[in-house]
Amino acid sequence: MRTRITEDVKKAMKAGEKQKLGTLRLVTAAIKSADIDAEMHGKPPLTEADLVGVLVKMVKQRRDSIEQFTKGNRKDLADIEAAEIEVIEGYLPKQMGAAEVEAAIKAAIASTGAAGPKDMGKVMAVLKEKHAGQMDFGRASGAVKAALS
Repeated sequence: MRTRITEDVKKAMKAGEKQKLGTLRLVTAAIKSADIDAEMHGKPPLTEADLVGVLVKMVKQRRDSIEQFTKGNRKDLADIEAAEIEVIEGYLPKQMGAAEVEAAIKAAIASTGAAGPKDMGKVMAVLKEKHAGQMDFGRASGAVKAALS
């Protein structure tokens, strides 16, 4: 993923795509920051799953910003954030559909032997391990809670 992002930065520079280039530079900076943070805490280098986590966090931040900009009547800024999301999501794994998420939740519940709401943490841990970057865990959390109730 790092190589692909670096190559895309070069392509965006050559093509004069300022918006995409700016977003890719933000992505590169976030990855570099996560690398430094991991190194400072004595953790191993970031894996692909860790990189996906960084990108998912960036998308979530931008969605929150869009919500705030929309409330503040700043469509121009919301549009910029939406364009950044589009670029970042190009590096994320394909998102699971509603039926796939439901099936993954059922499988996680079955594999953990979860019986009630107190087992929600186990189920969410399995989902995050197997499906990082492929589903919205905020929504999945609600579905898991409903399934365990």
